[in-house]
Amino acid sequence: MLDETDRKIIQATQAGLPLTPEPYQTIAEQLGLTADNVMMRLTAMQNSGIIRRIGAVPNHYKLGYRFNGMTVWNIPDEVIDELGQKVGQLEFVSHCYHRPRHLPEWPYNLFAMVHSKSQEGVDEQIQRIADLLSSYNQGCDVLYSSKILKKTGFRTST
Repeated sequence: MLDETDRKIIQATQAGLPLTPEPYQTIAEQLGLTADNVMMRLTAMQNSGIIRRIGAVPNHYKLGYRFNGMTVWNIPDEVIDELGQKVGQLEFVSHCYHRPRHLPEWPYNLFAMVHSKSQEGVDEQIQRIADLLSSYNQGCDVLYSSKILKKTGFRTST
């Protein structure tokens, strides 16, 4: 259950942490709290599942990575956890997760986002994933990004 202080912390961070040397201290000063209290409350919200994660969300386009594709793979369910871990550890995969199939139209259950500065680079990354999955790859497709979507954090109702 969120109290008023937790709601204020979420509202202060939902557009991202301040780009300062001590972002938790900056938030604490804005809210009349201590940095330790802000960090403790964020950790508690994360541990309880209110917040899933705290992490950097890079803008790949600004970093020069203009070729982005969500690769989708049809992998046997009995090996998806093991193979998903391996795919997720590849240096060029920004996120990787297991999703339910929607048969017969959508047989894919493993998703992995790749980024490159060229189409050839994306193609090479996709081939590396295919090589890693080997005979477990029962089909794949790539959904290429066509525009940048605004990334936002958790929202509370006021």
